[in-house]
Amino acid sequence: MEKTKVAVVGSGNIGTDLMIKIMRNSSNMEMCAMVGIDENSDGLARAKGMGFVTTAEGLAGLEKMEEWNDIKIVFDATSAKAHHYNWGIVQKYPDKRIIDLTPAAIGPFLIPPVNFDASHDVRNVNMVTCGGQATIPIVAAVSRVAKVHYGEIVASIASKSAGPGTRANIDEFTETTAHAIEKVGGAERGKAIIILNPAEPSVVMRDTVFTLSEQADRDAIKDSILKMVAKVQTYVPGYTLHQEVQFDDIPESDPVFIEGLGHRHGLKTTVMLQVVGAGHYLPAYAGNLDIMTSAAMVTGERFAANNKN
Repeated sequence: MEKTKVAVVGSGNIGTDLMIKIMRNSSNMEMCAMVGIDENSDGLARAKGMGFVTTAEGLAGLEKMEEWNDIKIVFDATSAKAHHYNWGIVQKYPDKRIIDLTPAAIGPFLIPPVNFDASHDVRNVNMVTCGGQATIPIVAAVSRVAKVHYGEIVASIASKSAGPGTRANIDEFTETTAHAIEKVGGAERGKAIIILNPAEPSVVMRDTVFTLSEQADRDAIKDSILKMVAKVQTYVPGYTLHQEVQFDDIPESDPVFIEGLGHRHGLKTTVMLQVVGAGHYLPAYAGNLDIMTSAAMVTGERFAANNKN
């Protein structure tokens, strides 16, 4: 059966890793074109060496090429600012859709194991952030058992895995992730913190998720979390619990203050995760980038599969 042809926009680390993932592992997609703005980038050189169409003139350059007519899915691995421009091109073509790996958040947030079905017919979907892809499934898992008043995530990544695009989008990272904790995770209030860890040798991605919810059966919450971890592991094998799920009571007599909500009491759940990358193009410690490309790829796979039906 014919595969859906796709293009990757952004020839940096994320785009190059995604290209290799599609080439090696995709069942429903065919890598067709790599788009960049630096003709000397490693990503464009690799794509050209593999026989894919390349251009250093951005998406507008690809739009001029004959191959553009056959491309149905565009992966945007550029920046939040550039995505506005790229979406302006893609939205002119009803037969094409874009999967946004930047924090631009023009389209609805998509976390594959949580809300894919709600976004399957949308032409622009946003993959939130690496921290969001790692942690929002956990917030959602708690929300399925108990009402979550507050969700806070702390994402710690190796400094070496934070390229120019990541560093330029720090503000968008925190704002987009916090919003998605509420919109997709189900928390009344969300907060996100990112830490760039300069340790040598570089450490793998670590994420801590805190939720404050109404009191509920702790075994049911733990079971929901473990099932969600297993779902994420189907496309990110290096995604694991770093420690056992922890619970603490926040008594009504000693509530915590949450900005925008006031004082709240209930059950505090703490989940500690680590994400080890698959090492397709990026080093294993760059789990933050790997979970983004893996989430984008599994989303593309499902879109392409739906196109066949």
